[in-house]
Amino acid sequence: MNRRTFLYTGGMLAAAASAMSATIAGRTKPAPGIQLYMVKEDMERDPIGTLKQLGAMGYTQIESYGSDKGIFWGKTNTEFKKIANGFGLNLVSTHYNPCTLDEFDKLAAQAAEVGMKYLVCPWLGPQKSIETFKTFADDFNKRGAICKKHGLRFGYHPHDYPYKPVNGQLPIDVLLAGTDKELVDFQMDVYYTVTEGADPYAYITKHKGRFKLAHMRDVLKKRLPAGSKDESACDMGEGIIDFKKFISVGQDNGMRYFFVEQSRFYHETPLQSAQKNAAYLKALKLV
Repeated sequence: MNRRTFLYTGGMLAAAASAMSATIAGRTKPAPGIQLYMVKEDMERDPIGTLKQLGAMGYTQIESYGSDKGIFWGKTNTEFKKIANGFGLNLVSTHYNPCTLDEFDKLAAQAAEVGMKYLVCPWLGPQKSIETFKTFADDFNKRGAICKKHGLRFGYHPHDYPYKPVNGQLPIDVLLAGTDKELVDFQMDVYYTVTEGADPYAYITKHKGRFKLAHMRDVLKKRLPAGSKDESACDMGEGIIDFKKFISVGQDNGMRYFFVEQSRFYHETPLQSAQKNAAYLKALKLV
């Protein structure tokens, strides 16, 4: 090997090592997303104007929900996709209202037509028997199969009650065990996981690849009194959750979609909260 070849080869190896080092040392931040239910009053009053504001804040992904106007807000699926895309927003997923399997199949077809990734069940409600959650798991598998047929994924969003024991078992554990990982994913609301005393990182790592989506809001350092009308929630970066760690651990274990959500607005409007959280995510540095 002559000197010129040596220098060229050495330079290429150094460049490759540098690129690899950058990849290892750095981490790509997830696309900033927001659940539209957070700004539901604004969406109900002016959906197009609200989407425009969210896009201007820097959000690039949105998750819809079963509003009175439907998940496409009174528009056809293609019309809504065009409007959202015009503001730099990609409709990734939606929460849906209770429906039959036939109705769900039609919804899945509409979602698939516009390139959505997920249909998410947002609510089951507390139950008196753990057996009821086992029937829910069976239903989830059926809906997951429907989504798979259309090229989508099915997800479930646990609130607080799945972390509360029923007949000596945690519903969240029953649902994880009773659903087919090839058909059913989960959307962790880290607020509820933390406030119910569970370890979000233990769930994410133990069930690697199951928690593909997340809702993010912080938990007050000093909780509100039990029975308070409001939840002990606050904007990201103002409470006890380490979101740098949460996003990093999530990404390392298959979590792909991260949506800002808020349930308590203290001296601010929902859109002001959305702006604050967008700024927080923009400034957040992952390692």
